Amino acid sequence: MTDLAADRRSGGSVGSLGPLLSEPPLRGVRVIEVGNYMAGPFCGMQLADLGADVVKVENPKGGDLSRLLDPIVDGESGNFARLNRGKRGLAVDLKREEGAALFRRLAASADVIVENLRPGTMRDLGLDPADLLASNDRLVYCAVTGWGQDGPYADRPALDIIVQGMSGLMSVTGEDGGPPVKVGVAISDLAAGLYGTIAILAALAARDRDARGQLVDISMLESSVALAVWEAGQFFTTGEVPRASGSAHKLVAPYQAIRGSDGHFIVGATTPPNWTAFCRALGLEQLERDERFADATRRRRNVTALTPLIEEVTVTRPISHWLDALRAAGVPCGEIADYAATFTDPHLTGRGFFPELSHSTLGTVRGLGSPLRLRRTPVRLERAGPLLGEHSREILREAGYADAEIARLVAEGTVA
Repeated sequence: MTDLAADRRSGGSVGSLGPLLSEPPLRGVRVIEVGNYMAGPFCGMQLADLGADVVKVENPKGGDLSRLLDPIVDGESGNFARLNRGKRGLAVDLKREEGAALFRRLAASADVIVENLRPGTMRDLGLDPADLLASNDRLVYCAVTGWGQDGPYADRPALDIIVQGMSGLMSVTGEDGGPPVKVGVAISDLAAGLYGTIAILAALAARDRDARGQLVDISMLESSVALAVWEAGQFFTTGEVPRASGSAHKLVAPYQAIRGSDGHFIVGATTPPNWTAFCRALGLEQLERDERFADATRRRRNVTALTPLIEEVTVTRPISHWLDALRAAGVPCGEIADYAATFTDPHLTGRGFFPELSHSTLGTVRGLGSPLRLRRTPVRLERAGPLLGEHSREILREAGYADAEIARLVAEGTVA
């Protein structure tokens, strides 16, 4: 293995770039996460990957509801174990006054709080964000909600699919004229988690500058609408309402799925050199001379005429033939992989993207890696999500609780 290949696996750096490995970027940052299902926990996972000490606070009676999601092995959810990697687990009943007092004690010395509860929930528990921020003026408090902390929809419940529908995402997903289709992954939850991470990192940088924390208000709806970059350009410029277009691009062509004799493959031949190479690889040089297809925009406007002309040729040979020919010609193209293929992909495997994470009862858990490749200060991918309350005692000891006091809290059911 070359030094560079080894470096890619480790996330470190080589040669004159500095030491091979160093501490992860957020080492020393303490995060308290009060999360459920996906948006908040996904944000917390990013921070844990970056080296923060993320304490996941859960209700002793069952914890994060994603613990109930299949597949379940030996009583542990494989989904929870992967989504909550790198975190420590504290099980405390925040509805009890002693539980809320314990949380306030942790928050007083924390750097970040992440929660994705409905607006007002923390206030109802006696943990008003304003009070926590007043008690710790360096605290960054990130609230991830469906609709935001204010506005006409603020009190509505939110789920990923509800937000996908109301954000416009479902109106441009699927085939034109077909039934509503959501994006295949929980994109509204995930986008909110990523925007939450970005905002937290920005707030920590601002705190380094002026020594004050702040409230971060992340809306799933706004996070989803913010993804509509081309759609906003179209609507705000022309007033035209974007619609679903299957696998095709809304602005240029060919940039879509194409049929071969044994299925579909993807091609993107939108630049003049790629269009020329595409036509020649398929033996369709006459399309270059057709005024309907003179540039990528006109090809998109006439895509209903263009696609059949392309597929008259491509259906005569298997996918592998066309991918070999197009790759040899330098045309962007690819298979349409299912996750069995993706999760065993030789490129991803070669880059070490599927780490083995240690777990207290499952032994090791294979999970997804992090796309954050920092050469000198690599991310930390060491352990899967915690058991419910797995680290309660050590976290309370760090907070100054005596063993006898911890035993009493456990016996009373405040802590598990």
